[in-house]
Order: sequence, then structure tokens, then C-alpha cells
Amino acid sequence: MTTSSASSAPIGLTVQQGIATLTLNRPEARNAISDEMRSLLIDYLEQVTVDNDIKALIVTGTGKGFCAGGDIKGMQARMNAPAGSVAFNGWKRQQRVHHAVSLLHNLPKPTIAAVNGAATGLGCDMALSCDFIIASQNASFAMSYIARGLIPDGGGLYFLPRRVGLSKAKELIFSGRTVAPEEAERIGMIDRIAAPDDLLPAAQDWAEQLSAGSATALALSKSILNSTFELTQNQISAMGSQAQGICYTSSEHQASVAAFLARKAERS
Repeated sequence: MTTSSASSAPIGLTVQQGIATLTLNRPEARNAISDEMRSLLIDYLEQVTVDNDIKALIVTGTGKGFCAGGDIKGMQARMNAPAGSVAFNGWKRQQRVHHAVSLLHNLPKPTIAAVNGAATGLGCDMALSCDFIIASQNASFAMSYIARGLIPDGGGLYFLPRRVGLSKAKELIFSGRTVAPEEAERIGMIDRIAAPDDLLPAAQDWAEQLSAGSATALALSKSILNSTFELTQNQISAMGSQAQGICYTSSEHQASVAAFLARKAERS
């Protein structure tokens, strides 16, 4: 696949040892998501999804912020639009936001948010939509929508309660307060904390560990786990039976069984 350097584009994508790193790169705006970035994000996530050479994805930012949420210029344009078009324009924008978040959440590979700085609003939602979050000691998290008279629109209403529980999610969303890494780890909002200089190496190592097994089994497991709170045990078991049938035919399973039988034959 084509990789882009993070030095000039508002989003960069690089691949190292099968681990892709998607870097938000508008440090002057604390990596707030513009319309251009949203389109690039969708394009890159679609590429990563279908590239079999990529085993996992890390999402991070440049500068002092991870992502400050939505771009202020987009907010100004929305406020200045004719009254009759505000709702429909907002609906169309929301469809793009939800598409990007869905691609990230459902990516059939491990995803890690390496949060280097403040993750607020949509930035916090993006981090939460990843499978795992590792945060720099300089990071912070805030569901800051309430300060703009808005509700979380990037998946936070879905993802946050699943990490911290319903009552704590309500408290964080109603207050919009800032959460430091130590508290975020304690309440389960994030998974790990790293020193600033160690953040990306630690995320890279973790991604390699998470993606070392069968890509087929991992993708199928993730697709089922993402639905496990919404479905019954019987439904999950049925999905698991179908997924296992696919795993039985996978090259990874067949190679693993053949290697196991060969080792057993050598010992006997």
C-alpha cells in the first residue's frame, strides 16, 4: 500500500514491521479534525483494512495534543449556514464522522490509541473507539461536548460506558471535566501509561504482541467481541460456531496443527 509521511500532510500513515501508524498532523490546531482530515482518515482506514501485510494499527498525534476534537472552522461554517440547511448539513457531516469511527472500531486488526497529549471531544471518542489506549504522562481526556452545548457524537455515548460503567460515563459526559492519565487508568478509561519518549515504542511493542497470532482468528474474535454486550449467549455461541468453521479451514490453523503433530511425532 502507499504510505504517506506525517511531515506535511494533515494525516500521515507509515508502516514498520507490519504495524501501521496513523498520525494526526495539525499540531498548530492540536490536531483538530477538519473535513480534509476526515476524508483522509476514512481513506487510510479503508486501506489498512484490506492490506494483508498490515497486522495492527496505532493512532497518535504530533505536537502537544492528540486531538482537540472538531475543527473550529467547521463550527463557524455551521453557525453561518442558512437556517434551512443547518440540520441537513449537520446530518451529512455526522454520517462521515460515524463512518470514520465505525471503520476504526471495526477494523479487523488490533488498534491502539497512543495518546500523546490532550484528547478532547471527538479526539477522546477516537481514542475510545480503539481496542486499547496507552497514554503519555502528558495526556489528558475530556468529554468536552457539554461546554459547546452538544452531546458526544463520535461514539463516546457507546464506548465510554463499556469502559468505565454507566454512572461514571454519565459523570464524565455531564461535567465535561478533564481526566488525568492516572485517574483514567484507575477507572478503566485507558489501559496503560508511558513516559512521553517511550509512548510510541511501547505502543509498537504492544501492537506486535497483540498481532502475533492468527490474523483470521483475531479478526473473527474481534468481530464477535464487539457485539457481545448487545447479543444473548446463544447468539454469541452461534456466531462463534460459524467463525470456528472458518478457522478450521484457515492456513494458520492447518499449519499450526501440522507443526504440532510433527513435534509430537518427534517426541514419540
